[in-house]
Amino acid sequence: MSPLRLAILISGRGSNMQALIKACKRPDFPARPVLVLANRPDAGGLDLARLAGIETALIDHRTYKGDRAAFEADMHTLLEARSVDLIALAGFMRILTPFFVEKWQGRMINIHPSLLPRYPGLNTHERALAAGDRVAGCTVHWVSEGVDEGDIVLQGQVPVLPDDTAESLQNRVLQAEHELYPAALEKAAQQILSQKAED
Repeated sequence: MSPLRLAILISGRGSNMQALIKACKRPDFPARPVLVLANRPDAGGLDLARLAGIETALIDHRTYKGDRAAFEADMHTLLEARSVDLIALAGFMRILTPFFVEKWQGRMINIHPSLLPRYPGLNTHERALAAGDRVAGCTVHWVSEGVDEGDIVLQGQVPVLPDDTAESLQNRVLQAEHELYPAALEKAAQQILSQKAED
């Protein structure tokens, strides 16, 4: 069966995107990036995706003046036009509406910088340090209507060191993300391919 057609959605520099693109170069990897879509014109990951030979697109959410439905409808139309099978959110800093989540249910994953269900949302590293946690990490999960509430695909752990700051912990967790996300993407893609084979 052919690899899944992958879209990677970004808002910034795209370091997780790069990890996914690198993994997808493996001949046996079950997904191939066909589109990198950003919601911000200054997203540095767009240039990196172009250098990797991947089509890029920009749909600037700010031009929609708060009309989230219209913004997501245009994203959905573009993704459908590129025959996308699977979406990986890689630092895409927009909360998606039930409309978009329902359209891509079971075909969209996200990476979050905590060991969910602990610390959904923002400021995860500060919250882990304030709680005195000895272990932190990251989670790849299926996207559901609840923020950071979808079923877990994979998790990766890092130790919290005695002299950690939020920044040092963030850097260590980010390195773990770069290892975890490709493995989780592979697992998610294989799951979708298995379901397709059964249908």
